[in-house]
Amino acid sequence: MSEHFRVHGGGRLVGEVAVVGAKNSVLKLMAAALLAEGTTTITNCPEILDVPLMADVLRSLGCEVAIEGRVVTITTPKELNHRADSEAMGKLRASVCVLGPLVGRCKRAVVALPGGDAIGNRPLDMHQNGLRKLGAHSEIEHGCVIAEAEGLHGAQIWLDFPSVGATENILMAAVLANGTTVIDNAAREPEIVDICVMLQQMGAKIEGAGTSTLTVHGVESLQPTEHRVIGDRIVGATWAFAAVMTRGDITVRGVDPHHLDLVLEKLRMAGADVTTLDDGFRVVQTDRPRSVDFVTLPYPGFATDLQPFAIALSSVSDGTSMITENLFEARFRFIEEMVRLGADARTDGHHAVVRGVERLSSAPVWASDIRAGAGLVLAGLCADGATEVYEIFHIERGYPGFVENLRKLGATVERVSA
Repeated sequence: MSEHFRVHGGGRLVGEVAVVGAKNSVLKLMAAALLAEGTTTITNCPEILDVPLMADVLRSLGCEVAIEGRVVTITTPKELNHRADSEAMGKLRASVCVLGPLVGRCKRAVVALPGGDAIGNRPLDMHQNGLRKLGAHSEIEHGCVIAEAEGLHGAQIWLDFPSVGATENILMAAVLANGTTVIDNAAREPEIVDICVMLQQMGAKIEGAGTSTLTVHGVESLQPTEHRVIGDRIVGATWAFAAVMTRGDITVRGVDPHHLDLVLEKLRMAGADVTTLDDGFRVVQTDRPRSVDFVTLPYPGFATDLQPFAIALSSVSDGTSMITENLFEARFRFIEEMVRLGADARTDGHHAVVRGVERLSSAPVWASDIRAGAGLVLAGLCADGATEVYEIFHIERGYPGFVENLRKLGATVERVSA
């Protein structure tokens, strides 16, 4: 039986919401547990669909994985299975991050090409080129990335683009390589820093976390550890946009506000009163938001994951906004659904021009990915009548307790079985 959300517009969201661990971090931390024999414990994990999927991937490699609420315990055997080609691999993009740890530990890996959100082309060239620099032979055959090496050695690696996934895979392979590896133009996201912190707790020697140059001094082995996942900045930002769109007042706890400096500044430009706290922030919007331009860029730029919320906000703002997408071309599929809701928006290449309207109109819409789904729900809160949002499994891959939090803030949202 399929389910969808019925979202009733017109409500102002008010209250406090707690953010738990980052989806974009926890799945990679689970993969990092492959690097050390023994039991690794990860806390503050989000209770989302992708965590048990990643657990299935690790079980297929020989690990024992237990999930108890927000705690994930992973027991990694001495002898790992190097073939990650289970059915779960095709259901989430992050599954490809087992490639680096498997090459590091086993010196060989067969990893099925990943699935996940349909947001555009995300090739694995940089992942493979980085592993080749470390001494591995890598190719794609029969729908799998195959990599093997007699031994890995340190190397100087330049990334053509600061890819998060490539940075993670190369980093996790390099920590057990012989010698020193330097990764230039590395991704700088807080989730990369989170992985570096956990690897350092396991005994890895890493310098430059949070900068564009990572220096990794290889060690012979790592030890299991216990690590707490950082708060999810994308979920935190989602609630910030929700406050501005509904002219609400939301306090967000459990996330570092400095991870969202640019986002919060954009919302201030839209007219919001933003106050940063030790463990979060408060966003208050009283009048109709003003139009603001957005350009997606690698961190510390405006995250592509937040582009749907920028479009949704622009759709109800006073004025005209331009949103430029520099990372994933297919994210503009979201606009097709926003037009169903009455948005005045058009695209031209990697630009979207959105003219704000006073109020959106309810309609049935379909989520194409995690953030698009959440963006459609927020848009539904700004529409007349009831908006039906379908394909909600996408939303539940990234937002724990999404409906419950919306209701807590005063929204009228129903889960409908049909």
